[in-house]
Amino acid sequence: MDCCTRETNQYDLVIIGSGSASFAAAIRASELGKTVAMIERAMLGGTCVNVGCVPSKTLIRAAESKYRAEHSPFKGVELQGAEIDFATLIREKDTLVDSLRRAKYENVLHGHDNITLIKGEAFFVSSSEVRVGDRIVTGNRFLIASGADAWAPPVSGLSETAFLTSTTLFELESLPGSLAIIGGRSIALELAQMMQRLGSQVTILQRSKHILPNEDPDLIEELTGYLTDEGIKILTGVQLQKVSQGKMFSVDYQHDDEDRHLEAEQLLVAAGRRPNTKGLGLEQVGVEINADWSVKTDEYCRTTIPHIYAAGDVAGKPAFVYTAAYAGKLAVDNAFGKSRVRDFAPLPYVVFTDPQVARVGLNEQMAREQGVEVEIAKLALDNVPRALAARDTRGFIKLIKEKKGDLLIGASILAPEGSELLMEVALAIQHKISVHDLAGMLHPYLTMGEGVKLAAQTFDKDVKQLSCCAA
Repeated sequence: MDCCTRETNQYDLVIIGSGSASFAAAIRASELGKTVAMIERAMLGGTCVNVGCVPSKTLIRAAESKYRAEHSPFKGVELQGAEIDFATLIREKDTLVDSLRRAKYENVLHGHDNITLIKGEAFFVSSSEVRVGDRIVTGNRFLIASGADAWAPPVSGLSETAFLTSTTLFELESLPGSLAIIGGRSIALELAQMMQRLGSQVTILQRSKHILPNEDPDLIEELTGYLTDEGIKILTGVQLQKVSQGKMFSVDYQHDDEDRHLEAEQLLVAAGRRPNTKGLGLEQVGVEINADWSVKTDEYCRTTIPHIYAAGDVAGKPAFVYTAAYAGKLAVDNAFGKSRVRDFAPLPYVVFTDPQVARVGLNEQMAREQGVEVEIAKLALDNVPRALAARDTRGFIKLIKEKKGDLLIGASILAPEGSELLMEVALAIQHKISVHDLAGMLHPYLTMGEGVKLAAQTFDKDVKQLSCCAA
């Protein structure tokens, strides 16, 4: 191309994007002695550190701190309430994000001389070349790790409004008095509870019949109850009709076969994310795209062009930072000589509501859909001494095992800090530790982890008839 200067150095690996998949891949390639070009059009570090996991979890914890200051389960503790300086919380969030971006991304690059960061948008001009501004970057292998962005449903008038996404919500300088949220899955629920606890009046508008429609009905029912008890209005089975914006956001919708109307100071769209595949020139070099806009890959993370790989959110579900990092490293290993199959099982995941939703492997409805015969052990948290001592017995631990065996195939946990209980079950599934062995392991008394032991015992015992620490 006449307008471009051709690079004299050809890289062993060219990576598009700079999130967790990209960094895991770049570090692995560097360890293998390969030269790497990492191309980033916006902020170094991708979704998680900049606009996803890090900012959301610190603000969720800030909201929880306020909530705890106003609600004590102990009658002997008198609380005075808490005042919110929203602008200061946002500045604190920004400071944390900046520091982690430097520590975990910028400084990491400085430690690898054979990784070159190139700023700009990448566009494939051939299967071995990408254009970045006025430069042509060539490579022996490529990794597409361009992530995903918030997606807005095709609702009349919505695109003409200044609605919020999970990114721009974290940029607000003042707390809205009211907030409507389109969506009812993990991101929507986390942000709904966060904003309600900070002081907004939140209404959730969910198209499905339930929030978190992939989870079991008992978990959904309990979580819905806890969220509504905090004042969140949850409307499910909603059909959106029209959105407009004046001084307030106006949402017209149908619910229970009736036309209804809602007004809110701000509107958050948290209805899912779409892979960033547009504008990369993928189709013209033969990289196929799936119907959901994700890059089509095989079990080795290869695209339909053998030397071009894809990993992370751009390659579709599961879309977690830890699965992205795993796939990025795997893609590099496969690109440079190995032949390892991608395997996310058993896959733990968490919804950071309070109580948290934590699941690994199959739940009841998944097992039923797959025709797997199972046995269920469900332990309410009022059977766990630690929860009783903390005066917080919300939720349960549910373990799922094979009908004719003694191995776990899944667990669903609804509990405060339920995420901290999950990995014991995940390891039991991964390494085929039997329910009998899990129930017999020594667990420190007055820990929430003891709940996993008690749940395992529940398969063949009535734990209410056991003394404390009974094996």
